[in-house]
Amino acid sequence: MDTLFTINEQSASPLADRMRPKTLDTFIGQSHIVGPGRLLRRAIEADRMTSSIFYGPPGCGKTTLAYIIANTSNAAFARLNAVTSGVADVRKVISEAESRLSLYGKPTYLLLDECHRWNKAQSDSILPAIEQGKIRFIGSTTENPLVSMTPAIVSRCRLFEFHPLTPDDLLVALQRALSDKINGYGTLAIQADPDALAHIARIAGGDVRNALGALELAVLTTEPDASGIVHITKEVAEESIQKPVLRCDESMYYDMLSAFCKSMRGSDSDAALAWFARLLYAGVDPRLIVRRVIVHASEDVGLANPLAMLQASAAATALETVGMPEARIIIAQAIIAICESPKSNSVVAAIESAMQDTEKGNFQPVPQHLRDTHYAGHEKIGSGQGYLYPHDFPGHYVPQAYMPEEVAGHRYYIPSDQGQEAKLRERRKARGITDP
Repeated sequence: MDTLFTINEQSASPLADRMRPKTLDTFIGQSHIVGPGRLLRRAIEADRMTSSIFYGPPGCGKTTLAYIIANTSNAAFARLNAVTSGVADVRKVISEAESRLSLYGKPTYLLLDECHRWNKAQSDSILPAIEQGKIRFIGSTTENPLVSMTPAIVSRCRLFEFHPLTPDDLLVALQRALSDKINGYGTLAIQADPDALAHIARIAGGDVRNALGALELAVLTTEPDASGIVHITKEVAEESIQKPVLRCDESMYYDMLSAFCKSMRGSDSDAALAWFARLLYAGVDPRLIVRRVIVHASEDVGLANPLAMLQASAAATALETVGMPEARIIIAQAIIAICESPKSNSVVAAIESAMQDTEKGNFQPVPQHLRDTHYAGHEKIGSGQGYLYPHDFPGHYVPQAYMPEEVAGHRYYIPSDQGQEAKLRERRKARGITDP
């Protein structure tokens, strides 16, 4: 039986690399795009792949699927990395592809890892070759290409979104690595407890490289027992993969922030707290989160519950004076207050409507009775003439024209029937204002 030492001598490459699937039948996950009968699978099996972009989180099979395409196709295969390659590298690949196509009728696939890192000039250098069919482009990226890549190259490619692998998918990969006698640990005496493998599969965050890396670390650092068996317990697994991984690139940050904001607007405290916790766990600056809390206290609650703004502002103050991690409690309180408050977007509607009218122009002078009177001699030009001081009247209110002349009669603020705004409607009705 081989030992750990002979296994290491056979290959120094990581377990995740050695266990990379070679065929579609051994490919793990992504059944929504490579399952039986799916478009991408049919294209690969028929060797009719067109230029495509694979995007999704790390360790979900993007590069592996590109290699499978290379292994199953009659086409040539070239690989570049957008971080280290430039226009000269692209031109060389295109030149070789042109020669190969004209001499032998053989097409060429170009796999570009981290394709979102290319600038416009680099992207433009490959466009003619894609359009003329000289190369079949396969871009691989962890970023949303619609946000991170130039539209010209995205419009010429078919987009395929890869999802994080499920814990069940990762369990398949782990068990396959333990039983594989050529690339894995099938020739070793290893006993892996089910709860140990389940722990690795759960904590790996959908990343098969992370899961196989944890298994490799567990195997290589665990001493065999008296009978020569390497026993992988849950305790060993916990040491090998100590913290769940949460990807948070720019695209994921905005997606999670959007989910957080929509959960507050939707009055779901549990969901809002879940997204808040994930944002914090991912290392997002809490000040960015509190900024959104303050905005939504007005945007989604507003005068239906004016105290929500005080809660949000208090959370911002607490963050600066108390600091993290304690401030997360106060921030959570503000989040819950906003979620559980009656909702109204009347403030947003009011200011948006007012801004739209302002952008139309046609500004008239300020009416005489509303003009400034703080300076001596204002009465000589009529400033303030005819102004009625509300506090001199019963109820501290008197009907008076305040609107700019060009928008006289326009209605901006229309209180909802939620929370405190229901009372505002009654007060306004007593002043002769009829709200729809």
